[in-house]
Amino acid sequence: MSRTPKPFPPGDPRDSLILTITCPDGFGITAAVSGFLYSQGAFTTEAAYYSDPDTGRFFMRTVFRSDTPGLLSANALRECFAPLAERYGMTWELVSARDRPRVVIAVSRFGHCLNDLVHRWRSEQLNVDIPAILSNHPDMAQIAEWHGIPYHYLPVTRDTREAQEKAFLKIIEESNADLVVLARYMQILSDDASRILAGRCINIHHSFLPSFKGAKPYHQAHARGVKIIGATAHYVTSDLDEGPIIEQEVVRVDHKHSVDDLVSAGRDLETMVLARAVRWHVERRVMINGTKTVIFR
Repeated sequence: MSRTPKPFPPGDPRDSLILTITCPDGFGITAAVSGFLYSQGAFTTEAAYYSDPDTGRFFMRTVFRSDTPGLLSANALRECFAPLAERYGMTWELVSARDRPRVVIAVSRFGHCLNDLVHRWRSEQLNVDIPAILSNHPDMAQIAEWHGIPYHYLPVTRDTREAQEKAFLKIIEESNADLVVLARYMQILSDDASRILAGRCINIHHSFLPSFKGAKPYHQAHARGVKIIGATAHYVTSDLDEGPIIEQEVVRVDHKHSVDDLVSAGRDLETMVLARAVRWHVERRVMINGTKTVIFR
């Protein structure tokens, strides 16, 4: 569902352009980018960069005001920046902070993460549009209806799994989704689906990865007598629960906690961790670095 954007007051951070860059590390990259922005009259409000000695990659995120007098349009800036980007072998993106990424949410029978994300969207804490909610169960249809978001019920059995996933991907494509969020969607995506959604599908795993992967992690944790439990938001890959990690959080527990206690505490962590991951992604603060991520908070 789309919301009509409100005009921003002068100086609002959403009246900004965001430039993100990754490239092979080398001398002079920061100076070249800063010099380019200076030459264009850009007023920088936020800048962060990281040089990874392990991968030899350079990462940079710069935010500058789009309402500066004399500054070129975003399209013109892209054209001017392209030769510099080519010189350094950059993978880069220049977007407006006004843009509202289209986020499709998938959910099964546990609605706490869905409720949290939709609330943040409705209260304008998340600058996104939600064109669709997908589910393999009908349980969350009333939540979607109340918020006026189209709800797609896609039941699945062992015999219909392939057809159901095709319908799942078709809705995502027709929604022009920039991001897919698996908000406790308890279905494993195929290798093909994982490749199609690479870098734009975030899952919340109800455990502190890499421990206790797969099903019923809280039960696994309880059986092992853990002293902390956690939640992990990560990008989806064809390797189950092993995609690049975006955010994690933990809470202390002890021998007095039952499985139900762990599940209850874990749900609070899941909503918080997933919300952070989604916000950081849509604000272009997350950059994938092989099997890891760089997060410019």
